[in-house]
Amino acid sequence: MRTIAILLSLLLSLNLTAQSWNFIKERNGIKIFTRKEKGNSLKSFKGEMVIHSTMEMIGTVVGNVKNFDWWDDGIKSVEVLAYEKDTFSQYYLIYDVPWPLSDRDLCAEAQITIDSVTGKKIILARPIPDEVPEKENIIRIRNYWQCWTIEPLGKGMFRLILEGFVDPGGIVPAWLYNMIITDTPLNLMREVKKRVEIKDDN
Repeated sequence: MRTIAILLSLLLSLNLTAQSWNFIKERNGIKIFTRKEKGNSLKSFKGEMVIHSTMEMIGTVVGNVKNFDWWDDGIKSVEVLAYEKDTFSQYYLIYDVPWPLSDRDLCAEAQITIDSVTGKKIILARPIPDEVPEKENIIRIRNYWQCWTIEPLGKGMFRLILEGFVDPGGIVPAWLYNMIITDTPLNLMREVKKRVEIKDDN
């Protein structure tokens, strides 16, 4: 399983270095980027920030599928299918999508790798769409990936990077999706920062 995760990470890294990100905005130390995916009108997103924390504190939130109270407000339910700390998790979730659009669901597996030398942690999630039977009137998300990178910088500082892409399927205007995705990484990283950042006394 670890070998599969390493191969996925290498493939993702090759893909990311082959294409450039476009800077969109910065809010409260969180930088947001987007990038058009080849052969797709939809865009992927990237958020990046540097915070003062500990790996233990970050690990209680990022990569821990059992702690999902900070996830997207649009998530109606989350079911943990499998979980092994700092190794992998499988989960199934349903997104509550406003009428007249149909709700979406996603079944995914996240592989976690930790570099024994640098301490860098990578949580790479990919869909496993056939793990859970499809439900009537819910559109299954099949084209999806998300990657968290937690990089120790020394002296209690960490660089957190969130990259991802999701094709919600069905009828969703590309322009509306591309407008919303800048808020997705911003909101997620803002929530992580609120929960794990150690405030300086000065």
